[in-house]
Amino acid sequence: MKKPDQEHSTEMPEACATTPMGRAIRLIGDAWILLIIINLLRGPKRFNELQAFMGHISSKTLTQRLRVLEEMGFVQRRAFLEIPPRVEYHLTEKGQEFGEVIAAIEQFAQKNLSGLVEAVTAGEPL
Repeated sequence: MKKPDQEHSTEMPEACATTPMGRAIRLIGDAWILLIIINLLRGPKRFNELQAFMGHISSKTLTQRLRVLEEMGFVQRRAFLEIPPRVEYHLTEKGQEFGEVIAAIEQFAQKNLSGLVEAVTAGEPL
């Protein structure tokens, strides 16, 4: 039986957290990562362009998310030998594939979840 404080927990069960599916769910659940991928689907961007598109993200948070995406092989950072220095970020093949998944989720949401906002946001957490 679940404890009352575990009933509506948004944390992922430990058994799922280390699986490939668990990692995918964490990526999809991170709004900043999704916004970075969506923006980079349109082509390479500089740090300031990404930050302007994303609105209220801090430089620290954007830097952290870009590093995670680089480490995972979704984003590649390209530094140009210019003065002033210029750095651009672009999606790798893996990042493009992840972008297709995000686009499919967006299509599903538009088709099937548009009218459910009130129902989902009313009452207790799912």
